[in-house]
Amino acid sequence: MTVGGVLGALARYGIALASPAVEGFPWPTMAVNATGCLMLGALVVLLDNRGGSELARAFLAVGVLGGFTTFSAVAGETLQLLQDGRPWLAMTYWVGTVVVALAATVIGMLGARRVLR
Repeated sequence: MTVGGVLGALARYGIALASPAVEGFPWPTMAVNATGCLMLGALVVLLDNRGGSELARAFLAVGVLGGFTTFSAVAGETLQLLQDGRPWLAMTYWVGTVVVALAATVIGMLGARRVLR
């Protein structure tokens, strides 16, 4: 899990460095979390259907994707938006992140099921 977490965190850091600066809204964090949730939804279905081991599940789901996604950053960025006097943007970001993450997870699961048919 630790190695997976390091790999996931490095991937996220690379994306953050490569992302253009966007003033006012933390799009890179939302994109990383949506992508991670999409992959997690697909991975869970694939591992369940293909008999993935507990070690693979721990390494990939908990380690790599747990290190890749960053919901703690969402909390910090939401707080920063509130401190900047932008409560509506903060609430939109927080709620939007939850909605997008859940939708991405379901899409990942449905997509994986479709591929496995």
